[in-house]
Amino acid sequence: MRTSINTLLLFALVVSFFARGDSSGQAAEPFAQNDATPMRLMSFNIRFDNPNDGPDAWPHRKDFVAGMFRFHQVDLGGTQEGLFHQLEELDALLPEFAWVGVGRDDGERGGEFCAIYYRTDRFEVIEHGTFWLSETPDEPGSRGWDAALPRIVTWARLSDLANDRRFIVFNTHFDHRGREARLESARLIRSKATELAGDDPVIVMGDLNTTDSDEPYRALAEADAVPDQIRLYDGFYHSRHGHHGPTSTWNGFREIVPDRRIDFILADPGFTFIQHGILADIRDGRFPSDHLPVVADVTFAQ
Repeated sequence: MRTSINTLLLFALVVSFFARGDSSGQAAEPFAQNDATPMRLMSFNIRFDNPNDGPDAWPHRKDFVAGMFRFHQVDLGGTQEGLFHQLEELDALLPEFAWVGVGRDDGERGGEFCAIYYRTDRFEVIEHGTFWLSETPDEPGSRGWDAALPRIVTWARLSDLANDRRFIVFNTHFDHRGREARLESARLIRSKATELAGDDPVIVMGDLNTTDSDEPYRALAEADAVPDQIRLYDGFYHSRHGHHGPTSTWNGFREIVPDRRIDFILADPGFTFIQHGILADIRDGRFPSDHLPVVADVTFAQ
């Protein structure tokens, strides 16, 4: 009798395993359709260290920000707004990561960074650089068009040791006031990404200070392909398992504001989006930043 019960239990477990599906009831497809090891990306505006933020000021939340990297098992992240001392403090909290980037004010340590964080046990940096979102992109501190402030793009060409593949990632923060600046910034990134990528797949992430209904977004993603330029796709719309979490990324340290998805992870067809999410983590009623982080799992398409 015991043998019969054990046999039935084993049969039920086997049937359950092979029948397991996703939340839609469909049979779950493999996490990746090839042997590639997935990569978890995160774009996160961590908010500059502003003492006027009171209980939401940096000293009260820096460990929460670091915890977002650790708990959500991020492999590669782009941060926006961080000042040099904030990045130094994250170094102590995230010893498994290193980063590249420069300050937007002087190309050294001055002003906000668009840093690219990477796990040192998985990635090696082949080369990296920064350009300014202006008519003179190689001039440190240059301010473009009608922008209120200097804005930058930090990029890095990385070797993914888990897959023995190369790729290039761009991290940026568009101006919050200049409408022309945001549009021209989008056009410049596509042009520079095409120029720098070569044969390597491309990831673009950042705080664009624009929504997907606005012209700068359409100039960067989902747009008709500009001849001889890369085409970028938004993981929010193009992930295999769809989007998880809120559909807005702005909270102002108070509550999630509807229809304000202004932070993005984009990629060219060299990558496949597996899943995409916006994280609404709260600790004791407070957010880790005034933006919600965006995450995406991707694999190399080939």
